[in-house]
Amino acid sequence: MARSKTPGSIARPKRRPGSAAKPVAPASESSAVNASPAPGEPTGTNAGQAPDPVATFQTLLEATGKAQQAMFESWLKTLPAEHEGKAPQEGEAPQEGKGVAEEGGTGRLAAWFEPFHDWAEASRAMMGVPSSESGQAWARLWSDWWTDSVKLWSGMVTGNLDDIPAAAARPDKRFASEAWAEVPLFDFLRRSYLLTSHYMLEAANRLGPVPRELADRVRFQTKQFVEAMSPANFPVLNPDVLKVAQETGGQSLVRGLENMLRDIQQGKLTMTDETAFEVGRNVAATPGKVVFQNRMFQLIQYAPSTDQVFATPLLIFPPWINKFYILDLTPEKSFIRWAVEQGLTVFVVSWAQASPQTADATLETYVVEGFLEALKAVREICDVPSVHTIGYCVAGTTLAVMLAYLWAIGEAGQVKSATFFTAQTDFSDAGDLLHFVDDQMLATIESLGKDGVFDGRYLALTFNILRPADLIWSYVVNNYLMGKDYTPFDLLYWNSDPTSVPARWHLDYLKDFYRDNKLSTPGGITILGVPIDLSKVRTPAYIQAGKEDHIAPAVSSFKMAKALKGPVTFMLAGSGHIAGVVNPPSANKYSHWTIPEGTPIPDSLDDFRAIATETRGSWWPHWIRWLAPQSGDKVPARVPGSHPRYPALEDAPGHYVKERIA
Repeated sequence: MARSKTPGSIARPKRRPGSAAKPVAPASESSAVNASPAPGEPTGTNAGQAPDPVATFQTLLEATGKAQQAMFESWLKTLPAEHEGKAPQEGEAPQEGKGVAEEGGTGRLAAWFEPFHDWAEASRAMMGVPSSESGQAWARLWSDWWTDSVKLWSGMVTGNLDDIPAAAARPDKRFASEAWAEVPLFDFLRRSYLLTSHYMLEAANRLGPVPRELADRVRFQTKQFVEAMSPANFPVLNPDVLKVAQETGGQSLVRGLENMLRDIQQGKLTMTDETAFEVGRNVAATPGKVVFQNRMFQLIQYAPSTDQVFATPLLIFPPWINKFYILDLTPEKSFIRWAVEQGLTVFVVSWAQASPQTADATLETYVVEGFLEALKAVREICDVPSVHTIGYCVAGTTLAVMLAYLWAIGEAGQVKSATFFTAQTDFSDAGDLLHFVDDQMLATIESLGKDGVFDGRYLALTFNILRPADLIWSYVVNNYLMGKDYTPFDLLYWNSDPTSVPARWHLDYLKDFYRDNKLSTPGGITILGVPIDLSKVRTPAYIQAGKEDHIAPAVSSFKMAKALKGPVTFMLAGSGHIAGVVNPPSANKYSHWTIPEGTPIPDSLDDFRAIATETRGSWWPHWIRWLAPQSGDKVPARVPGSHPRYPALEDAPGHYVKERIA
C-alpha cells in the first residue's frame, strides 16, 4: 500500500483558490477569537499540531453548502418563472449587493444551504474561552478524534481490525456491500468517514452555553453535511458504482445521466416508477362518489361494503399539503377501505390544488369553507346530529381549532369524537421544521408565493431534507450514479405527487404556529372573531403519535393530550409520520403502546412510556374498539349520491386529486 498522509491531514480539506472566507469575529470580541486564523488558512506551524476545528468545520461546511445549493437549484430551476421571482427589467439594475439568483426564488431557497457558518459562530463563541467547561469538552473531544484517527490508520496498516475504534466499525447500510471491504482504499474511506462523522455529530451535541436555536440549527446543519459528504455519494469513491460501470461498459453512467437530466427538467427527484400507478385505478381506488364540492374541496362518500353500518358516520380531513390518498393506497394498505369494512359510513375531504381562485385562503378559510362546510354536508346526508372526525397532520391542528370554535359558540355537539393523526397544537418542540421559520426562510417563502401559490415541489423538497440519507442521497446514488431502474412503490408514488398550497396561508401558518406558537395561548388566534382556547374542548379524543416521527415529533403530539380537557386516549405508534399511520393489520408490522382506558394521561411522554404496554402490530384495531362504542346502533347502509340535495357529481376519487403539478 502506498504511503499516505496522516489521518489529520486527510480529514482537512483545502479551500478552493479564490473562494471567499467567512469574516472572523471583530477584534473586540475576545483575544482568543482574535487568535483564530481565517478559515482555510494554516492553523499551526509545529509539525503534528492538530488542525483548528473552527476553521476546519467552517471550510468543510461552506464547501458542502455550495454543492448542495447547486444540486437543489438544478432540481428547482425549471419551476414556473412566477414562482422564482423576477429578473430586473431591461435597463434596471439588481438591488445593490444582490444578484439575480439571490433575488429569485430558487436561488434564495437553495441559498439557505450555502451559509453553513453557524458552526463557526457557535464554535468561536465557545472556543473563545478555552478554559471554560465547554471549551475543555471540545478540546477533549478533538483529542479523542485525533487519537482514534491514529488507531484507525494503525489498524488498517497492520491488518489488526480489533484496534479500529468502534465508531469506525459500526454497521451502515450505505456500505453494506462486500465491495467496500475488498479494497483497502475503500475500506479506509468508509471507516474514516464513519469516524469523522461520529465526532462531528458529537461536537454538535456539545456546543456549550450558546442559544438553543443556534445549537439546534448547528445540529441540523451538521446532519445535512454528514449525510452529503458520505463517500457513497461520489462516483469515484463508491466501489459499487465503479463495479456496475465496469460491468455495463459505462451504460449505467449513461442511464444515470439521463435520469438526472429528466429530473432537472421536471424540477424534482424521481423516487419510483411513476408509470406503474394511476390515481383512481390502483391507488385511490376505493369505490365511492363525489357528493359535494366548492372551491376548497370535493367531498367523497364511499360505497358501503356491509349491509348495516354504524349510525354515526366518519369524516376524514387529510392534510392539504399532500393528497388524501395516503389513506387510500393499494387496497391492502388503504385505511379508508379498512374503515368501510368495519361498518363505518366514510367520507373524506379531497382538497383542491392551490390556484389564483384560492390565493386569499387563510386558516379561517379552511375552517369555515372547508371543515365546517364538510361537517354540515355529512350531517345532512346522514341525517345525524354528530359526526366522528379524523384530522391528519396540519388538518389535525385545524380540527382542534374547529373544535375550540364550536365549543366557544355552543355547537360542540356536531362532533361526536375527534381522532388526531400525528398532529400538533403546541409547536415549541416541533422538531427540525423549526429551522425553516427564521427571517431569511420566511422572506424566501414570501418571495416564492408572490402569485398567491406556493409550489408543492418546494414543500416536497423541504420534507425530504428532514431525512436526507433516505429521501435524497440514496436516490442520488441509485438513480444518477448507478443508473438503476426505478422500483414501483405506491407510497413513493404518492410522495412524488406534490400539492401546491395558498401562499398566504402557508406563510401565516409558519409564522403563527411554528414561529410564534399562538395556538398554545388562549385567544392567540381567532376564527370569525371568536378567540380559540383549546382548554375549553371536551370532545372525546384519540391522539396517535409516531415514535420516530420527524415531522410531528411524538413529544410534540403528546402535548395535545394535555391541552384538550375531555376524555383523551393517547397511543404511541411505531415508526414515523407515514408508516406509523399507514400500518394495516395484515402487515403485522411495528408495535404500538397504550395505557388502560381511564388511566390519567401522565405528565410527559417519558412517563407515558414508563407505564405503557407494548402490543405488536397495527393500532387500527385498538382505534376501532375505542370508536365503535361511541357510534350508536346499526342502520341500513347508506348509498352515496342518494340524498336529493347531495347527488353524485362524479365517481371517486374525483378530479381535484388528479390534478398534478409534476
